[in-house]
Amino acid sequence: MVQSALAQDPFTGTVFVFRAKRADRMKILFWDGSGLVMTYKRLEENSFIWPAIRDGAITLNRPQFEALFAGLDWRRVRSLEPRRPAAAE
Repeated sequence: MVQSALAQDPFTGTVFVFRAKRADRMKILFWDGSGLVMTYKRLEENSFIWPAIRDGAITLNRPQFEALFAGLDWRRVRSLEPRRPAAAE
């Protein structure tokens, strides 16, 4: 499916996430260098909050993906802007 439907190479280390119709289950597929790894997760009481999908695929950064996988609202995840610490007086 990664190669035929998404026209992507599953052997790059990219994490591919597929959702169920009810949005309470996901399958994750990635290449770890020695084989393809597939993980399945189902939430018992809630549904995952899924991003809008354009062109059959979406891109999340690592913190957003971790929030999605944990069953949290990934839309609330924001990267902190790096800033220089204030000098101690």
